Amino acid sequence: MPHTPPPAEPSCPLCTGVSGRVVWHCAAWRVVHADSPAENDFPVFYRLVSNAHYTEWTDVPDPLRLEGMDILACIETAMRQQFQPRKINLASLGNQAPHVHWHIIARFDWDSHFPNPVWGATLRNVDARHIEALREQLPAFEAALAKALLPFKDVD
Repeated sequence: MPHTPPPAEPSCPLCTGVSGRVVWHCAAWRVVHADSPAENDFPVFYRLVSNAHYTEWTDVPDPLRLEGMDILACIETAMRQQFQPRKINLASLGNQAPHVHWHIIARFDWDSHFPNPVWGATLRNVDARHIEALREQLPAFEAALAKALLPFKDVD
């Protein structure tokens, strides 16, 4: 039996906006580059966002949850191949936006917060050349990511 997704929540910022620059999407998910001013120090910061308003991960129907995990793994793999980060951070918090979404963040030992979380205390100033070098790679990364995500089809 096909699943009917829950309706959008008018007060939810992830229902009413895309939360960044959309890199890829299908019926159930979208991948966005998180490009808000607060995330400028982390140029390889993406989100996997449910297109339907699910509040908790266990609210997502099994087929879509499995597809989401496969997409998340695909994003992580592509990041590791393109950028060779020290670590990939995966986070699904939802305290400010109670809508299922994952943060996927490539971390480098030179970044302003490493090894702290990106939401933690700043530990150092960063040479802008590091950030610019990563930004220059984003178009190639996003093209490779879109190609890697081609096999994902919409799941009912």
